[in-house]
Amino acid sequence: MKSKVCLLLLTVVAFAACKKNSDIMAPVVTKIDTLSNSITTDMTLDANTSYVINGQLYVTNNATLTIPAGVTVSFVKMDEKEKKGVLVITQGAKLIANGTADKPIVFTSAAGTKAPGDWGAVILLGKAPTNTVTGNVEGLPLSDNTRYGGTTADDNSGSLKYVRLEYCGGINPDEEGEWQVDKASGLCMASVGSGTTVDNVMTVHSNDDAFQFVGGTVNATHLIGFNNGDDDFDFDLGYQGKLQFLISYRSGLSSSHSQRANGFESYNDEFPTTNAPLTRPVVANMTIIGPAGTETAKTSLNQGVYIRKGTRFVVENSIIAEYPQGGLMVCNRTRPVLLTGIESFFKYNLVNSDSASRTFSWDKDFAVVGDPELQQFALNSVNNNVLITNSADLKLKTMYGGVPDLTPDAGSPALTGANFNDADFSSFFTKVAYRGAIGADNWAAANNWAVWK
Repeated sequence: MKSKVCLLLLTVVAFAACKKNSDIMAPVVTKIDTLSNSITTDMTLDANTSYVINGQLYVTNNATLTIPAGVTVSFVKMDEKEKKGVLVITQGAKLIANGTADKPIVFTSAAGTKAPGDWGAVILLGKAPTNTVTGNVEGLPLSDNTRYGGTTADDNSGSLKYVRLEYCGGINPDEEGEWQVDKASGLCMASVGSGTTVDNVMTVHSNDDAFQFVGGTVNATHLIGFNNGDDDFDFDLGYQGKLQFLISYRSGLSSSHSQRANGFESYNDEFPTTNAPLTRPVVANMTIIGPAGTETAKTSLNQGVYIRKGTRFVVENSIIAEYPQGGLMVCNRTRPVLLTGIESFFKYNLVNSDSASRTFSWDKDFAVVGDPELQQFALNSVNNNVLITNSADLKLKTMYGGVPDLTPDAGSPALTGANFNDADFSSFFTKVAYRGAIGADNWAAANNWAVWK
């Protein structure tokens, strides 16, 4: 029989197309299942099932949780911060969540009307070094299941590819004290080792941070933070890893959650100390774009890159634009280290801010001031940064309006000028000619994984 007959099944989420050699194909039903709050043995989820987490789920006992491509995991919305939903991969356990651009793995809110802060975080806890030796993830109860830290630099907490996190970041209180290590938010990686794979992960509409690196040595590529409430990339407690192709993008003129939201913030420890290892992220090809608008219209927003509390850092071949208080800000402890040009480096970047005089700034005794000496240092023939007075001069295809396209247009200064000669870039990094996260191939174009709404 050559005619096609298809049934409309209102109770079915998705169904397969009918074949010519059969009257009706059986529908492919997307089931919904609730996960238990404890996984102690290896478990692989069903690719044709959507899952719900009601509360806080811990993967323990060296178990591996495998999530197939295309699966959505939703967290029940909780109002109490101490009850916010989390998925915790404890020390020795692993999360294998390998999606694709067409079939990403999505962690989101189960609420009918989703909002930032509906749930907490996906938390990976490893055995790589931190400058506190060990610790417990902030915002969760003290227990063996929240502990991180150790001496295994190449520790493996699993693999995350083509993953999106939505509407998380609910554990931290609004206007939290910025002198403490943040409570867990977004994708929180504490003492996660270099044996872990993190590639093509996007965090959108988090109420707090998008990506947290708390100690550890994990490397990562192709990360996107979009319209989150606090820092998109946050580093603490001795993180030492390598990162390439990062995007921080914000269209909102203010944060209703944070006192001073940054694109990128690095921090050593609260007091601070010189305990080893010192926080030292090594970053290439990052694009940080703040919202369009005048400086006075932007509230609760701070810096493109804020380096503080004894941090060492390397940021090169990157684009920073449209933050009201500056493109790069250092503090009393990090400024002298950067100016020596030995442990910290800021080179070959295109840097813009709403205030040209504060593009390179100093958080001097709790007051943000323009720093002419730092600017002269940044623009010299050794560091080769470029001050971009007007962000339109970056000539990116679509900085604002609808879906951003941060590909350099013809004549853009971002098309060339990257440099990978420094020793920090001798391994891991893909050596490209362009500055910023995107070259001719827009890997962040809107698709099933990269959602810009």
